[in-house]
Amino acid sequence: MQRFKSLLRWESMLALVLVIEFVSFASLSPYFLDVWTLSDATFNFTERAVIALPLALLIIAGEIDISVAAIIALSSVAMGLAAAAGIQTPGLVAIGLGTGLAAGMVNGALVTLGRVPSIVATIGTMTLFRGLAYAVLGDRVLKEYPESFSVFGQGYAAGPLSIELSLLIVLAVVFGLFLHVTRWGRTIYALGANPTAAKWSGVPVDRYRFALFAVTGLCSGLAAVLLTSRLGSTRPSIAQGWELEIISMVILGGVSVWGGKGTIPGVLLAAVVLGFVNFGLGLLNVPGIVMSIIVGALLITVVAIPVIAERWWGPARRLS
Repeated sequence: MQRFKSLLRWESMLALVLVIEFVSFASLSPYFLDVWTLSDATFNFTERAVIALPLALLIIAGEIDISVAAIIALSSVAMGLAAAAGIQTPGLVAIGLGTGLAAGMVNGALVTLGRVPSIVATIGTMTLFRGLAYAVLGDRVLKEYPESFSVFGQGYAAGPLSIELSLLIVLAVVFGLFLHVTRWGRTIYALGANPTAAKWSGVPVDRYRFALFAVTGLCSGLAAVLLTSRLGSTRPSIAQGWELEIISMVILGGVSVWGGKGTIPGVLLAAVVLGFVNFGLGLLNVPGIVMSIIVGALLITVVAIPVIAERWWGPARRLS
């Protein structure tokens, strides 16, 4: 209960930061609060957040996946080649999702069967998947997508509510219920807190880990569908550097890098906070390097606060 209350406090802080962002950017730019401007701003985080949700579960379970952005590139290239061969929209979506799922299963097999540490395995597959994308395309750009394919990344469900944002909300509810309500969610917390105890309690640890890597790969394939649809093109450099941004969302959301702690609402709030920070600064014509410095400083602060708090107030709580 104490852990849950502390996480709620963290989410409250993120909500307060979001309110401060809105007030600050609205006072600095007259265009910020326009409903269609805010709708456009959501594209700054929806595709990344789609991956951040399952990645949060994976990190809570004590693992990590550095290859998510490279999976996007590989899935996008597979869809681009299929589109060039005349495959229509339903087939392209299936290929994108299937490629992401297969890549996630490769990561899961390396960790559970090959016993390779997840950070080592996924750094390797990050290079492999991105390298395959470059080997297949080189400097080419594929743009031969059917017109109907653009609906996923450019369409709107109702008014200014984009299909991407609608899908993110649905996924957040699904992942939130899974992690916080079901027995499987409690098991994921147990895996991150003490994997040895979980294993001796009869939990199929490797099965859970494999499934989490597979789902993360599947959602990376989904993000590839959304991003490729929005851009209308494929190139091997697509989503370059996104892995760090996605991990930043997860950590900023209160997920412990040591596993065993975190919530889906926190990750969703962090995604919105980072997305609107980048959009607001861009609206004010702040250079990209300055944005990176601000986000980096924010992330360091977020990681440092719990450690400092435990160092200063932890002993006092134990003595009282």
